[in-house]
Amino acid sequence: MSEKQSRKELKQPDAFQKSGAEAGAWVHERQKMVAMAVGAVLVVGFGVSLLVWLAGRSEVAASKDLGAALKVMGRPVEAGEKSEAPEPGKEPAFKTEKEKDEAIAKSLAEFRTRAGSSKAAATAALPLAQASFRLGRYDDALKAYDDYLKQVAPDDPLRATALEGQGYAHEAKGELDQAIAAFDQLARDNKTEFLSGMGLYHRARILILQGKKEEAAKQLSEIPAAAPNSAAARLATDRLTLLAAEGVKMPPPVVPTKIDAG
Repeated sequence: MSEKQSRKELKQPDAFQKSGAEAGAWVHERQKMVAMAVGAVLVVGFGVSLLVWLAGRSEVAASKDLGAALKVMGRPVEAGEKSEAPEPGKEPAFKTEKEKDEAIAKSLAEFRTRAGSSKAAATAALPLAQASFRLGRYDDALKAYDDYLKQVAPDDPLRATALEGQGYAHEAKGELDQAIAAFDQLARDNKTEFLSGMGLYHRARILILQGKKEEAAKQLSEIPAAAPNSAAARLATDRLTLLAAEGVKMPPPVVPTKIDAG
């Protein structure tokens, strides 16, 4: 190799220099892109935090609005024929229970329209369903019960109340199979003392309505052992006495180990 050629080669960048230069160029060209990507991540993170914060504020506002919507439930119903003037700053008493339920249903339905998918709106569905049921608006009641059950947690203590109400609404419509399904769900889901055994008791009631009295008697006979010292156990014993008086064959004593709605 000649000295002239060697000098020429030394002046040329080697492979490491070329790689470094290419990497530098790559970073330079993409600095803006990388900066934009990092910025986008920060914006998304900020956006999520903002949404959580806004959601929290929205829930607080909805809860306050719900409190206002529920005030109608605190208004009394006239006790006698003579209406008394309301105290200063207070709403007058309702003339009838029906008038009160109509006001409750209207107030809560309007609130749920405003509150959208908030937790407060889900909470309002339960008293709305109960008022609708008392008014004989069974389809409205079933829709509100369903909305409540879909949105609350599986361990919500008031799920049992909603399931019982759902069963009553189906029963009122003559939909006895659907009523049994709701009461069966109540028996399966209710793990507390609250309404203990009532799913089984209501199931037996519907069986009686369907003319399946011996099957109902068997169900009723299991309740005192499944839910001892409960209201359902007392009701079951009373109902068994009535069935026995009608001549329905009583089942042999059964001691189940747990509530099982079949």
